[in-house]
Amino acid sequence: MEYRTLGRTGMTVSTVCLGTMMFGSWGNPDEPECRKIVDLALERGVNFVDSADVYDFGRSEEMVGRALEGRRDDVVLATKFHNAMDADPNHRGNSRRWILRAAEDSLRRLRTDWIDLYQVHRPDPTTDIDETLGALSDLVHSGKVRAIGTSTFPADQLVEAAWVAERRGRERFASEQPPYSIFARGIERDVLPAAERLGLGVLVWAPLNGGWLSGKYRRGAEPPPDSRAERSRDHFDWGQPVAARKLTLVEQLGALAEEAGRPLAHVAIAFTLAHRAVTAAIVGPRTTQQLEELLGAESLVLDDSLLDRIDELVPPGTNLNPANAGYDPPSLLDPALRRRR
Repeated sequence: MEYRTLGRTGMTVSTVCLGTMMFGSWGNPDEPECRKIVDLALERGVNFVDSADVYDFGRSEEMVGRALEGRRDDVVLATKFHNAMDADPNHRGNSRRWILRAAEDSLRRLRTDWIDLYQVHRPDPTTDIDETLGALSDLVHSGKVRAIGTSTFPADQLVEAAWVAERRGRERFASEQPPYSIFARGIERDVLPAAERLGLGVLVWAPLNGGWLSGKYRRGAEPPPDSRAERSRDHFDWGQPVAARKLTLVEQLGALAEEAGRPLAHVAIAFTLAHRAVTAAIVGPRTTQQLEELLGAESLVLDDSLLDRIDELVPPGTNLNPANAGYDPPSLLDPALRRRR
C-alpha cells in the first residue's frame, strides 16, 4: 500500500480509501460480508475509511462502527453531514443547530469518541459559511473532531471559506472530496488547482465513474445482473445518449489497459492518483471480490505517454456528462437567480 499526507493535517493515509456507501440497503445489507470488506482492506494496508450519515440513513455508520471495534486507533475515520436524514426541515443542511446534532449522532453510530475528518457533504446556500465554520471549529476545540473538510465544493467556495476562516479566526478546511475520473475531469479546471494552492488534501470519489471504468459495461450487452446500472438504472447516465460515447471510450481505454498489462479499473484509479493534487481515491466495493479486484491499483504508475493518450481520448477539464460533476449551484437550477426583474 502507498501512503500520503492528507494536506497539512499531518495525518498519513493510504492512497486507497475504503468508501462505505454500499454498506446497508443501498448496496449490501449483509453485515458479516461488509465486515469482511473492512477486514480485507485493513489487512492489505488501507488505513483510511470514509462514510456519511446519509448512507442508508445511518446504517452504514453503524456497520462501520461495529466493524472497527478494537482497532479504531489504526484507522483515519472520515464521515460527512448535510443531506436530509428525515422529513424534518432542520435535520439537514450546514447550520450550527444541525451540525452539532449530526456530529453527536455520527459519534454514537460509529462507536467512537472522535472523528478524524468531518466533512460538509455539499454546500448550503441558505447558511453563512461562517456559521458552518464556527460550529465545526467548536467541534475541533472540544476534541470530538480532528480536522474538517468539504465534499463537492466549487473552487470559489473553497477560496471563500479559506478567506472567512482567516478573517474570523475559524478552523480551516483541510480537505476536499470531489468526483474525479477519466470521464469526469471538470475539477482539473479550478477545484484541483485551488486545492493545491490552499494546501488541501484531496480524496476523490467515483474514480470508476459509477462503474463505467470497471470494464463491466460493453456495447450491445445488458448490464451484468449484479451491477449498479442494473440495480439503479437512473444512476449517472446509463441509457442516456452520453452512454454511447462512454461505451466507445471504454473500448479504447480497455485497449490501453491491455497494453499496460493491467485491468481497466486499475488504470482508472491510477489515473486519479497521478494528479499532483490528489491524496487518495475512494473505492466503494459492495463485495470482498470487488475490493480484491481493485486493491493493487495504487501501485500502478502511469507513464507520461499513457497519460497523454488518455488526454487525447478525454481532454483535460472535460466532463462527458455534466451531471457527473455532482453539484449544480442554485444559479443554474433556479431561473429567477439569473434574470433581472
